[in-house]
Amino acid sequence: MTAQAKPQANSKSKKRRILVTSALPYANGPLHLGHMLEHIQTDIWVRYQRARGNECHYVCADDTHGTAIMLKAEQQGTSPEQLIAQVHSDHCSDFNDFLISHDNYYSTHSDENRDYSAKIYTELYDKGFIAEREITQAFDPEKQLFLADRYIKGTCPKCKAPDQYGDNCEVCGATYAPVDLIDPFSTISGAKPVDKQSVHYFFKLPEFKAFLTQWLSNENLQASVANKLGEWLEAGLQEWDISRDAPYFGFEIPNAPGKFFYVWLDAPIGYMASFKNYCDRENLNFDDFWDSAQAEKQGTELYHFIGKDIINFHGLFWPAMLHACNLRLPNAIYAHGFVMINGEKMSKSRGTFIMARTYLEHFKPEYLRYFFASKLSNGIDDIDLNLEDFVQKVNSDLVGKLVNIASRCAGFITKRFDNTLAAELPDPALQQALIAESKNIGDAYENREFAKATRLVMSLADRINQYIDEQQPWVVAKQEGRDAELQGICSQGICAFATLIVYLKPILPELAVKAEAFLNTNLDWSQLEQSLCGKQINKFKPLLSRIENEGVEKMLTAAKPKEKSKAKQSKKTASKKDNDDSIAAEIEFDDFAKVDLRIALIAKAEHVEGADKLLKLTLDLGEEQRTVFSGIKDAYSPEDLEGKLTVMVANLKPRKMRFGLSEGMVLAAGPGGKNIYLLEPHTGAVPGMRIK
Repeated sequence: MTAQAKPQANSKSKKRRILVTSALPYANGPLHLGHMLEHIQTDIWVRYQRARGNECHYVCADDTHGTAIMLKAEQQGTSPEQLIAQVHSDHCSDFNDFLISHDNYYSTHSDENRDYSAKIYTELYDKGFIAEREITQAFDPEKQLFLADRYIKGTCPKCKAPDQYGDNCEVCGATYAPVDLIDPFSTISGAKPVDKQSVHYFFKLPEFKAFLTQWLSNENLQASVANKLGEWLEAGLQEWDISRDAPYFGFEIPNAPGKFFYVWLDAPIGYMASFKNYCDRENLNFDDFWDSAQAEKQGTELYHFIGKDIINFHGLFWPAMLHACNLRLPNAIYAHGFVMINGEKMSKSRGTFIMARTYLEHFKPEYLRYFFASKLSNGIDDIDLNLEDFVQKVNSDLVGKLVNIASRCAGFITKRFDNTLAAELPDPALQQALIAESKNIGDAYENREFAKATRLVMSLADRINQYIDEQQPWVVAKQEGRDAELQGICSQGICAFATLIVYLKPILPELAVKAEAFLNTNLDWSQLEQSLCGKQINKFKPLLSRIENEGVEKMLTAAKPKEKSKAKQSKKTASKKDNDDSIAAEIEFDDFAKVDLRIALIAKAEHVEGADKLLKLTLDLGEEQRTVFSGIKDAYSPEDLEGKLTVMVANLKPRKMRFGLSEGMVLAAGPGGKNIYLLEPHTGAVPGMRIK
């Protein structure tokens, strides 16, 4: 089966039937502005489809399974079920207040998801696409759980260096299995690990290479995404471990007691589960959208909106599983970039890791919806939320251009003409010129070129404001015998305002509702040709207000971690600071005496294209991640580093390099070249811990 062809934008054929999803937010914490970028992008596209009369359903869910959820619940002294229920409530509240129009926002911890995960796995198993093999793992007898290599330390069996990780020695470079360590111990409990065998289950992804090669050639992905997936394909696909051992919060694998589906297996199936729950409630036919043959017959469409960091799961594993089970494939997978704040990654220490709720406590949701729209293209470039630009764009475009049209004209209509518009427009060609742009604006929406759509609309707003400036209704109003002219000028502006609101309604749904109340009509894309001439409107009330930089400062202050009072720096509080998640203020190099050292987990290590000595490290500090470029390539390969703990300077001022922004420094010692040794923390250290 091949991927479905992408339909033409604004086709004059029968109305389209579309299912749209956003990536599932993880249920271990609140939503931030990065989440909102994706859901705002998706929501604008969905609202546009509905505005054009298409049947468009939008579903999503919380991603609720995995070790992180289990540990977070344990840390909070609650159950995973209670944790995800509270997070779900918070997420729903944030999405609702950001005007996200999900038809169903569900949870992957549901009966529907359990059923579909089991069905898909069973079909894969019956068709021979699941491999079983026994693997040997280190086991913590005290915690009763299997240990990844990064949770095991001991003495190197080769050079006898102490405190080495369970996969290789950083002193002599030897590689080995954890079982070969001398006096090994669990970094979690301190107990001596025992060797324990375990059966794991693997999805035979390499068997789908031919299918995936065809899939990537069908223009279902942006070119840059398809190219990246193609690189992984050519490098050789590996079987995908889809099982985890108890204890684990998730769904147990059928006929495999104590074995659970890896979270990334049931998460995308959550799209199906959420839609099934919605179908049962709304009496829709689920198979019309998910069964391969039925979907092709019905001509339904499926689109996934995701971040660029999860394209491998959505672009390789997910379509392979769907294809194997005769389920329909997505028409397209649309990836987007990350949110930057003032040109840098969101950072808690700089007060720019802004939660959705923190933003909502200071600004209207539509200000951010419009700003993101004004920056979004159909590519995967990062979006920079420059806060000065944010204030300027809101005040200039929304207040100074759009709403200003109505406010300049409405008063005259109310005071002089009993809220009644003129029977005819003085310049009907001008109104027709606005309507003629509907195709270009519609095509921009369809192709997710929202920045282009907003530019087109604002150019029309400029044109109308120029018309009002030229006609000078405030001057006409003072001259006798020109009432009809005054009514016509102001009616021209009001009708133009209505057209512009129709175009921006997918971005600004709440403003559109207020505008409809003012205009005493429903604003519909299909009724652009219908004139408001001769209609009675209501008295104008302010629709939007200007925002000030002071509001931005208050938001950043609210987002920044609270500093401890110096007066309370007793021995007890000093002890607590070792595990404090807040990070000291940025420093210059000359202030190195104030350095803030933190334990960091090397979550990812990568080669840097065009750099001879650099590795790009993604460092996990517990509640945030940093990118650091380090000149240790001669001494370490990326696979040697991932999963290890190290020490970093966490409050070093970020440096813009040719290869990107470096947000700190890892500490190492040695004469250089191959003889460089990263500093390692003491036993029991955890990411984010401060070194005193």
